[in-house]
Amino acid sequence: MTTTSNDMIYSVLDNNLSRIAGIKGAVLLSNDGMMLNAYMLDRPEGERIAAASSGIASTMKAISREVEGGRVIRQLVEMDDRYLCIVGCGEGSTLIVVTSRKARLGELGGEAVRTAQALGEWLGTPERTESPSRHG
Repeated sequence: MTTTSNDMIYSVLDNNLSRIAGIKGAVLLSNDGMMLNAYMLDRPEGERIAAASSGIASTMKAISREVEGGRVIRQLVEMDDRYLCIVGCGEGSTLIVVTSRKARLGELGGEAVRTAQALGEWLGTPERTESPSRHG
């Protein structure tokens, strides 16, 4: 992925997730569990979260297929000190959002889904190989 692509992804993450109270970070991972981008996390931490979370994301997709549930919209994991929200972004990628327990669940879920939709639309747009011609 190009630097420009990474910058654009980071911008989408920052514009949407910075509004969530208690945000600790986020990771965008590919369908094979590789980290595509991290927000508010250093690279090793982002890669560990991506690797650990990819199993949960894959399991949820498999369960959904088994019960004919369609696309998995989001999965929320509640821990003593953190929330983890896992959202599919389309094109096989997954967004993992980590917050403190200060986050309001409705806000976390809503912003995570909106962010995933924005990323899914952006990731689903083929990169331009040449600039469009100008008429006029």
